[in-house]
Formats: sequence, structure tokens, C-alpha cells
Amino acid sequence: MSSKNRNSIMTHVGTAAQAGPERSRRSRPVERSSTATRLLATLALLAATAWGQGMSPGIMSPPAAARPPRLQNVGIEQRLDAQVPLDLTFVDDAGRTVKLGDYFGKKPIILNLVYYNCTMLCGEALAGLAGSMKMIKFDVGKEFEVVTVSFNPEETPEIAAAKKKDYVERYGRPGAASGWHFLTGPPESINALTKAVGFQYQYDPKLNQYAHATAIMVLTPEGRISRYFYGVDFPPKDLRMGLVEASQGKIGNLTDQVLLYCFHYDPTAGKYGAVINNILKLGAGVTIVLVGGLLLVLFRLERMAPPRRDWDQVKAK
Repeated sequence: MSSKNRNSIMTHVGTAAQAGPERSRRSRPVERSSTATRLLATLALLAATAWGQGMSPGIMSPPAAARPPRLQNVGIEQRLDAQVPLDLTFVDDAGRTVKLGDYFGKKPIILNLVYYNCTMLCGEALAGLAGSMKMIKFDVGKEFEVVTVSFNPEETPEIAAAKKKDYVERYGRPGAASGWHFLTGPPESINALTKAVGFQYQYDPKLNQYAHATAIMVLTPEGRISRYFYGVDFPPKDLRMGLVEASQGKIGNLTDQVLLYCFHYDPTAGKYGAVINNILKLGAGVTIVLVGGLLLVLFRLERMAPPRRDWDQVKAK
């Protein structure tokens, strides 16, 4: 993997044990009822966020020559806008033979690649995804769907079903079971899918484990790769904006469009970063509108006030 492979690459070897804690217990943020209120609150925080964004550059992955032998073929190679093969055959958590394309066509998809008997990172990544999804208003099965695929061809639908039960319960929203799919499959389907999305992993026969990176991919309803998010903890703000973009604006609201104007996806960091010029333009536009509105109100109040001579007559009486 070249030095362009991106940050937050973690494996079962070495410092992988330092992966972050589960975030699934976060509470859902309070939804404001007024769109105008949300917009004003968003604008008030944009400048501070933009400044802070520039203070925390992403950590790049080490070059291949500097990696241990077990990790040389491990990482994520971004293939933005690539088409995933929708004719690949898998088996779902109910034991039914399905095609990957069965889950595409109407909604954006979150795709994550794990193996269910993983003792560490895969569980952290699934818990982190469930926790992040709980922090956004969109519901699995309604606005988007999730497809979790095991890259271990030895795993069975029964194992997938047990994992699905666990993480759907952690997510805790009605209807999630019909929108979060846990798949297993043959080596040829797994290899074709991992190659299409640039997911590189390596089996260690001595440990009987896989060394692998952790990431989720957001795909369009047509099956094209829209965004990559790395690690085991996915910021809800980034996840929501990624889903809105992948849907081509079919989900979300006016506040999301404002945020997408002010924040652009940075492939080198795998996250959204503030675009200060756009924030300044938006702030200037809002200021002009507010000042113009104030002047209009003052002008109307002046026209509604009695003429000065009428006031003089009132004082004389």
C-alpha cells in the first residue's frame, strides 16, 4: 500500500489494542423544531469550528517499507466514485442466497467489512457505528440501510444472525432489523467486493486471525462509493453529511445543505473540514439580510408614525 493510504489504520498486531472505547451509550441530540433556529445556531458555531479544524491535521499511515511484515498488505485504498459489483452472491443472516444489488436502488448504503469472530477491532467498529447512528435522526431502514459483510469465508449465517441480534439491540430503534443486513459469502464474492472498495487485509495462520484496517464506506443508491470514514468511532456530523451527499439531497433538510456548503469532504483525512471562504461568504450574506430586514422594519415604523405637526397639536392641547 502506498503512502496515500489513509489514517486511522488499525490491526490486531502491535498498537491495535489501543482502539477507542465503545460509544454506543450516547444519547440522541435534541431536535429543534424550528428550521430558522437550527440555521442560526449552526451559523453561530461555524467560525469557531472552522478555526479548530485547521488545528488538527489527520495522521497519515506509515509507508509500506516501514510496516511490519504482517501488515504490508493491510490498509484502505480509496476508490471514490468506483462502482461496486452488484451481481455478487452472498448469504444473509436468515440463510437466504442474495445478491448485493438487492440492497441498492432507493437509499444510500453504509457498507462495512468485518469478520464476526474477530476478538477486538471488528466489535469496536460495529459498536462505534451503532453508537454514531444513534446520534443522528435518520433511521436505519427508513432513510438509509447498512450492509455488513464478513470477509472470512468460513463464517456461517448462524454467526451472522447472532451478531445482528446483538448490534440491532444496541441500536435500539424499531425497524432496524429490516434495514441492517449481516452477510457471509464465498471467497470469490468476498475478494471481488474487497478489491472493488480497496479494502486490503491479510490472514495470519499462526494466530488464526486477520490483520485488517477499520473503516466504513458510504455508497450511493446506485452502488458508487461516495465516502470513506476511518477508525472505530465515526463522528455523527460526518456520518449524517455523508449520507445526505450520497443520497443526492433526497434526505436531510435545509440545515444539512448549509453545512455541506460550509464543510467539504477531505479524502486525505476521511472527514469533513470547514471551508472558511464559504463560511465567510455565508456569514456576510446573512448579515446583509439581517441589516436589510432591520432597515425595512425601521422604514415601515417611520411611515406609520404620525406627522410631526400632529404631534405639535397634541402637545398644544
